[in-house]
Amino acid sequence: MEVAQLILGNSNKRFSGVTSTMLQTLPEVRKLMPLAVMGRHHLPSGTSTIRFWDFVLLRDRIRIFHARRNNEMIQALAARKLGAKIKIIFTSTAQRHHTRFTRWLISQMDGIITTCSAANSYLETPANIVIPHGIDLERYQPPIDKQKAWEALGFPGEFGIGIFGRVRPSKGIDILVDSAIHVLKNNPKPTVIIVGETTPKFRDYQNTLQAKIEKAGLSKRIIFHGKKPSNALPGLFQGMSIVAALSRNEGFGLTVLEAMASGCAVLASHAGAWQDIITEGLHGFTVPVDDLEATQASLEKLLDTDLEVMGSAGREHVEKHFTIQREAKSLVDFYQKILHEDGDH
Repeated sequence: MEVAQLILGNSNKRFSGVTSTMLQTLPEVRKLMPLAVMGRHHLPSGTSTIRFWDFVLLRDRIRIFHARRNNEMIQALAARKLGAKIKIIFTSTAQRHHTRFTRWLISQMDGIITTCSAANSYLETPANIVIPHGIDLERYQPPIDKQKAWEALGFPGEFGIGIFGRVRPSKGIDILVDSAIHVLKNNPKPTVIIVGETTPKFRDYQNTLQAKIEKAGLSKRIIFHGKKPSNALPGLFQGMSIVAALSRNEGFGLTVLEAMASGCAVLASHAGAWQDIITEGLHGFTVPVDDLEATQASLEKLLDTDLEVMGSAGREHVEKHFTIQREAKSLVDFYQKILHEDGDH
């Protein structure tokens, strides 16, 4: 087995969005560059791993360490202090102002990646490169027949408007519910499907929304579908004609790409990378965060649009710009660039 040129940080035992994005690109990156992962959490079988002290002792040549968390930056800096020959790259996705300590850690990096222009705007010094996330186009793809895919799900109505994510205020579920109550009263065709877990902390939030839905007489047309296993999600996306993503804050937000890859029109807030991804009126619409009036207006506009044409345009856009393969190649090209640059910290 070839000795790793790339070390990926994997410090969090809890599965998170950061873990997910690392794991999605790992097989494609591995095809292009020998790698090992520091931390065994959630890895597919056959993945090469490396312990911290073994990593420190790899001093035959310079390697890349890719950190995605503060503690991974700390690990890499400690390894370098102990003699490891490494260039350290950090991916910053946070759309908030960093603490002084995080800013210092970032200043010690040899290269900075960010995933969208919004996240880049929070960095004191702009990132070296913007590399958006990609998705697996074999996992998420349009159905042969959108109408049959919807009917197979067994919901009432002629077509679906979906929203995916945990049921909590940060995901803007209430914005969609309030908009749908307004719009569905005058349009009997769509049904809204809310897919995601409600934890005990947010049970009252869901109960309040359900009471509002019941009062409007729309309990059969705005449905809380609950948490579903990962393997059920592609089929749910295929059945939807519109997918809403109305988060009040977001890191990147793969939901929009998953929806577009599945042939759905999209309605998204100005959070995450969504303004970078969506061309207004071609793939869907974007609206200001927490703007109920704009969301209602855009939803009504979507319902007067040829959703099949819009969904096809979205799929084509993702195929060209947002594949896992494209993300992996961009990452490896950047690794090689940093690897061969003179000088380090």
